[in-house]
Amino acid sequence: TMTSTKGIASLEHANLSVSDPQRSAAFFEKLCGWHIRWEGPAMNNGYTIHVGSETDYLSIYTNDEIKAALSKKQFSKGQPLNHVAFNVDDLAAARAIVVEAGLEPFSEGTYDPGPSTFYFFDWDGIEFEVVSYE
Repeated sequence: TMTSTKGIASLEHANLSVSDPQRSAAFFEKLCGWHIRWEGPAMNNGYTIHVGSETDYLSIYTNDEIKAALSKKQFSKGQPLNHVAFNVDDLAAARAIVVEAGLEPFSEGTYDPGPSTFYFFDWDGIEFEVVSYE
């Protein structure tokens, strides 16, 4: 029998492997209005940056093996992660930040009765969705 915690959980962080944590952290600071909570050396001669809010964040990690694998495009989209979604107040402003970063929005639309949305791939092929309920 599985036991359960009381109350409702929230997502505390997600850990993503990227080729350039500084570039990714700067992008998410701008896109999400976040700040760098911590950064420093990490396991397997790697480097990690925690970028987020006071309550949640992305842990953005790299090491030499990850950089080599990403440069050879050894990861396939959706295997196993499909996308990570952000909820923003201003979809047009978020879209402009994505375009300014040299990334390409796609599948833009509105879901009835839900959010307006678009998707983009980052420099490492990770898919993100941006939604707004405004």
